[in-house]
Amino acid sequence: MSIMAPRGTKDVLPDTTPYWRSIEAAVHRVCDLHAYREIRTPVFEHTELFLRGIGDTTDIVQKEMYTFNDRGGRSITLRPENTAAVVRSYLEHKLYSLPQPLKLYYIGPMFRYDKPQAGRLRQFHQFGVEAIGSEGPGIDAEIIALAVDFFRGLGLDELQLYINSVGCPQCRPLYRSRLQEALRESLADFCSDCQSRFERNPMRILDCKNERCTALSRHAPTISDCLCDECREHFAGLQEMLAQAGISFQHNPRLVRGLDYYTKTAFEIQYPPLGAQSAVCGGGRYDGLIEECGGEHTPGIGFAIGIERVLLALEKQQLLPPQEEGLDVFVAFTGPETRAAAFSLLRHLRQAGLRCDTEFMNRGLKTQLKQANRSASRFVAIIGEEELAQDKVTLKFMQTGEQELVALQDIESKLQREMGK
Repeated sequence: MSIMAPRGTKDVLPDTTPYWRSIEAAVHRVCDLHAYREIRTPVFEHTELFLRGIGDTTDIVQKEMYTFNDRGGRSITLRPENTAAVVRSYLEHKLYSLPQPLKLYYIGPMFRYDKPQAGRLRQFHQFGVEAIGSEGPGIDAEIIALAVDFFRGLGLDELQLYINSVGCPQCRPLYRSRLQEALRESLADFCSDCQSRFERNPMRILDCKNERCTALSRHAPTISDCLCDECREHFAGLQEMLAQAGISFQHNPRLVRGLDYYTKTAFEIQYPPLGAQSAVCGGGRYDGLIEECGGEHTPGIGFAIGIERVLLALEKQQLLPPQEEGLDVFVAFTGPETRAAAFSLLRHLRQAGLRCDTEFMNRGLKTQLKQANRSASRFVAIIGEEELAQDKVTLKFMQTGEQELVALQDIESKLQREMGK
């Protein structure tokens, strides 16, 4: 039996890598415009980091992490998300000594053991940003604006931005008790996941995708009525800034996040044409996370965008970027006696910045010309024995079929002039 990729993983093949590179270029571009700097963390961390950072009551920790013991007996986990890893790096390298807020972004693979489906893999890729050190709603607005600008830069429309405040440790306990009181009598009718969340994290019940659970919790109280003055003012300030900036949003009082470290602002961007898996961006504020990981109390906010979901959205709107253009020059030769000269010319043209290729399968000139045509090459530079003896190259214009004999020393300048027309 042949070996195949593990379930829930996917090869990114050469015909699709241009799409990924285009998205990655858009990431770097928008983050540079907003003065965010790239950080790269390891793909695995000590398991304790995620237990403390994400929370041992979350679905990620309880069901989805790839955890193993290394040869030294240490418990290691492939990162299921990157915020905790960024916070670990922030503390380990004393990045708090730099001017605050510290504005960072990342691109990379994450790993969760989940049921594979469209846009959701066990190894998936995220682009995310983190802004650490500022507690006002201004940085929340900037983070959301960055996400919106990223999607708009790709040409995506039909996006919907939802925001909410999930409170803080001062006001959330009151809401927690009110929510439990409202749901207790009908708890037996909820799914098993919601029943297990009832004591551990009852707010997550509001996020359940089970239609029956959604109906049962539809009339549950919302946290908006329980917010403390600080959380209420913070959320009002965020809404005012988004409105002033012309960023459309909807307040969704049922919106919560799946991780324990979120406080105050929570937001999500959806692309409805994707159906059940419509969320393409999720984020929020995590003012207690750095303290939970051993640092001083430090506010922070961030988001993560699933790149696979973005690709699906771009495909839906027929916005996938065009494939790479063909070759500038295909260097052909007539036989073994001219192969070395052809390779020398190939290297020279590449060093001049031209996209070139040549023959490596010992095929004849006629087949090489067919290969040049399949490669959408604009020109073919042919070196035969006669050309070699005269230090010249036959230059073929593939669009017209015309040929011209050009001195070897002039071929680079000739090509540059022709390509500039």
